[in-house]
Amino acid sequence: MLVLKLLQSLVKTLHSEGTPGQIAAGIALGAILGLTPLLNLHNAVVFALIVLLNVSFPAAMLGWALFIPVGFLLDPAFDWIGRVLLLETGALRPMWTALYNLPVAPLTNFNNTVVLGSVVVSAVLWLPLFSASRWGVVRYRATVADRVRRSRIYQAVMASKLYSVYRLFRPEP
Repeated sequence: MLVLKLLQSLVKTLHSEGTPGQIAAGIALGAILGLTPLLNLHNAVVFALIVLLNVSFPAAMLGWALFIPVGFLLDPAFDWIGRVLLLETGALRPMWTALYNLPVAPLTNFNNTVVLGSVVVSAVLWLPLFSASRWGVVRYRATVADRVRRSRIYQAVMASKLYSVYRLFRPEP
């Protein structure tokens, strides 16, 4: 059921009136939520950005859902990157000490190697992911969107009584 809901959200987002940039920014910000451990201050900031900026909220939730398993798979790499930055690079040690002594910085959990590594990787991947998502949305809308709308499955779902009942309880804007 979750996969069906995810696919429905993807199709609805791709066929929405949102610009490719809004959808891509939502996917990229959602990817940060999915790649990094959830209960940290930086994720509260990312969620606030998703809510406050003019980005696609469904795309952000889709990006989050898609990148959660990727984040779990990459945890050993995140741990290694965080360990190198936090423990094995002596030149950064004074910066980490100064950050940890600030009032809010310990809430970020940057003293955790997995958190630090995942934040660094997600920050590095944000722009390429945004660019790739934007390109994908533009290409989808230019080449595939009309074929999907004309497909028998799409038309059957849209014309079905079940979908009509669904729309009664969940009207589209």
